[in-house]
Parts: sequence; structure tokens; C-alpha cells
Amino acid sequence: MIGQRRIVLEPREVPLGGVRGMNVLRALPHRNLPTIGAWCFLDRFGPAETKMRVEPHPHIGLQTVTWPLVGEIRHRDSLGSDADLRRGQLNLMTAGNGISHSEYSIGDGPIPLDALQLWVVLPESTRHGAAEFEQHTELPGVTLTAYEGADAAATVVLGEFAGVSSPATVHTPIVGAEIVLAPGSRVRLPLQPEWEHALMLVEGDAVVSEHPMERNELLYLGDSRDHVEVSSTEGALLFLLGGEPFEDEIVMWWNFAGREHDEIVAAREEWEAASARFGTVDGHDVRIPAPPLPDVRLMPRGRKI
Repeated sequence: MIGQRRIVLEPREVPLGGVRGMNVLRALPHRNLPTIGAWCFLDRFGPAETKMRVEPHPHIGLQTVTWPLVGEIRHRDSLGSDADLRRGQLNLMTAGNGISHSEYSIGDGPIPLDALQLWVVLPESTRHGAAEFEQHTELPGVTLTAYEGADAAATVVLGEFAGVSSPATVHTPIVGAEIVLAPGSRVRLPLQPEWEHALMLVEGDAVVSEHPMERNELLYLGDSRDHVEVSSTEGALLFLLGGEPFEDEIVMWWNFAGREHDEIVAAREEWEAASARFGTVDGHDVRIPAPPLPDVRLMPRGRKI
């Protein structure tokens, strides 16, 4: 067991010009914490007025979870999927042994855009499997009774929360849930004590376990908790992520999640060679080239907290 913690993971700004033309705030992976449950990546892109053009690029060994806050995004992939995504809907892509996809904002010009992009690392039993894509336009909700003020509303995006399960496919015990607090409210969020959890403040103000949160920070709570109290003065939008601690050490580089250096090298070489492993995405004449590998052997990132 990890034990109860309360550690602030400050996001870092990552400039992504060119294909995205916007800055991204990256909260995970953190230098001291590679995973929270099986969650291995958390970006917030936006809010911004932008024209997003992410050309085809590859993934292995993970699931991508796209959760829009503002604006619409078009997803196309090498399976032939072509799906527009908007607020309240979920795109879940399982890379398995290999897939490629693109993401465009809808329309020819800049639009208001804001979204969370998360990745879930796949366990050994499924990481070499076939690629899949699913979109969920309706997700289950949960009402959380308030101790003060109005009740809170939660949307179960992935996994299980408060006894309610998302219809999206998962491969490890996990939770991803959006929680909306009304102004002047205080609620108790139920947690699985054997899982580790973290909360991100997306908008508004919130105090979590007596800690006043800053917008976009990720508060790591460890495990051994069956609940956490959250309050808000002006109202808040939060995202809860967590799950059973992921025991395997992983090597993450670019868009790949593997277990050792040689896997990453092979995937990169196959992408650069336009191997059938990653297929092609219809409607695109260009794709994103892989960056050069570092001069050192890629090693797993260890947990330091």
C-alpha cells in the first residue's frame, strides 16, 4: 500500500506549435510519479482560440481518452473510424499493438477549444492485442449528496465511481470521473481505499482535504482513503482519476508505451518505414514524423513518491 498522501503535482507548460499551434499543460507523467493507477498521461489543451491540426501519428500499448470541455474535435484513425466529438462525449481509442490517428478541430478557422487528453497504459495481457475505437455519446451520472449547499453531479467517464460503471472498455481497475460542485457546497467523494487517486481542478475554486487547490494542479491523494471531502465557494469543475496501482514498470517515449528500450526502437522504425502495423488514415497526405531517439538507452521511470 502507498498510504494516504497529499502531494501537489504542478503542471508544466509544453509548447506545441505547428500541428497544434497551442500550448499544453501537462500534469502527468510527473518526474516523481509515472502513473496514477493505470493513468500515465494527462494534458489540458486550451482554453484557446485555435485551429487544431494534429496529423496522423502512431500509438502502441495504451488507450487514449479524449474528454472535450469546449469545442468540437474530429477523430479519424487507421481502422476507418471518423467521429466528431463534443462536450459530454467520450472518444476511447485502444492502440494495442499499433494504430495511427489524427485530430482536427471542426471548421476551417480558429475556434474556442479546451479539452483533457489522457492516456491509460495497457497491462501485459492486452497491450499486444488488436486496436479498437469506441465513442460514447451518453455516459452515466451520479448525484453526490451535499453536506452543505446543493448536491454535486458526477459523470463516470471511465471505469467505476460510486457504484456506477462507464460503458467504455477498460483493462485494469480504474476510475475517471468529472465532478461539478455548486457554489457554497461541500460534498464527500467516495473512493476505493485499495486504489490510489488524484484530483485536478479544471475550473472554479475548491478545497480538497483542507488543501486549497489552484486551477490545473493535480492533487495526489495516495491510497488508503474511503472518501475525500471537497468544498467550493464559487463552484468548481474537477476531474477524478485513479485506480489499482499499476505494478509493471513502463518505458514511455513520444506516443509509445512499452516495457523496454528495444520495443520503442522497433515501433519507431516501423512508423518511419510506413509499416502496415500502423495502417493509414484516410484523407491525409502528410503525417507526423517520429522525433530522433536520445543517445542513451530508454529506461523505465520509477515511482519516487
